[in-house]
Amino acid sequence: MANPVYELLLTTDPLEGSREIVDPGAGAVVEFWGVVRELEDGREIEGIEYEANTIMAKHQLEKIAKRAASDFAVNLIVIHHRTGFVRTSESSLWMRVAARHRAEAFAASQWIVDELKKTVPIWKKPRFKVETQRRASHSEPATAK
Repeated sequence: MANPVYELLLTTDPLEGSREIVDPGAGAVVEFWGVVRELEDGREIEGIEYEANTIMAKHQLEKIAKRAASDFAVNLIVIHHRTGFVRTSESSLWMRVAARHRAEAFAASQWIVDELKKTVPIWKKPRFKVETQRRASHSEPATAK
């Protein structure tokens, strides 16, 4: 591939990796799925609400993709990030990086995720599970006999 290919997307839809986005000249293709885990700050969550400044986020993603293509000699960069509410175990980020060699593909992938977290205006707010506590009433004992 003579010129790097970028596909950058912010969406409220669930993420699906695509086999159609390929680079026939690549010897290495690295995919990364960022998944919402069940704990945030040691507390159980239902999921995360992602909010973005869409125009600035797309601008920053493009800058990151262009720099990664240049610095790591990658040919293909696909970054899809969700906005809106994302439940635990669902993906908030899907990324594919293709390069001639695996070292460049792995290094670029890690760098892209690190830069994305530092510079792209996407904010997250966890939705914590409500812990229901059963309290004893006057007519029921506080402890079982």
